[in-house]
Amino acid sequence: MRLELLLAAGQRRWRLGELRQPLSLDDLVPGDGEWEVEIGFGKGRYLLKRALEVPGRRYLGVEVVSKYFRLLLKRSQRQGAANLLLARGEALYLLSAVLPSAFASVLHVYFPDPWPKARHHKRRLFDPETVDLVLGTLRPGGELCFATDFIEYGQRVAEILASHPDLTVELREGPWPDGARTNYEAKYMAEGRPILRLRARLAEDAEPGAFHPEGRAGILAATAPRPG
Repeated sequence: MRLELLLAAGQRRWRLGELRQPLSLDDLVPGDGEWEVEIGFGKGRYLLKRALEVPGRRYLGVEVVSKYFRLLLKRSQRQGAANLLLARGEALYLLSAVLPSAFASVLHVYFPDPWPKARHHKRRLFDPETVDLVLGTLRPGGELCFATDFIEYGQRVAEILASHPDLTVELREGPWPDGARTNYEAKYMAEGRPILRLRARLAEDAEPGAFHPEGRAGILAATAPRPG
């Protein structure tokens, strides 16, 4: 599995074999600011804006599409975003095998691939058997911000999150306070297309490593040792 990490300031580069796992993000981006993460940042409109506006925080962006990864890298270098780390790779792999757990105060996921065909649902970030990997990035008290124009998928995401014992979920009415956060969102708002937005907060006393109730059986079956 390929992984590329780039720090926008100074064009520092790492390969997976050069780093111990899980990654020590605090060593890669020194400081004591809280971490925010965006999975699937696309052209990076919101992530770069946040990094420049709040330099006291640190930001990690995850993207699998190379051209978007390079585009944001160039933009962030031109604008001097010293607090921004970019990772190119498949999100579920990074979450399960590379990134540390419980390190982020905010996680952003906007307009992810809904994988509409039933046989592809296991590829979704927000499937009962994968949602714990996503939520595992959040520290206790951390917040997830999510949006999609695929309303059926958004409703399913809301159901999955609402049935998690450690989450409080709020569906938003209307745009975010700071307006559109992605190019897709700006386009869809101009077209009048429905958008489902939600925020979910992890309990302060959330136990690390807990399974989602709907996904627990499948995860345990997949990890159980084979007889003999």
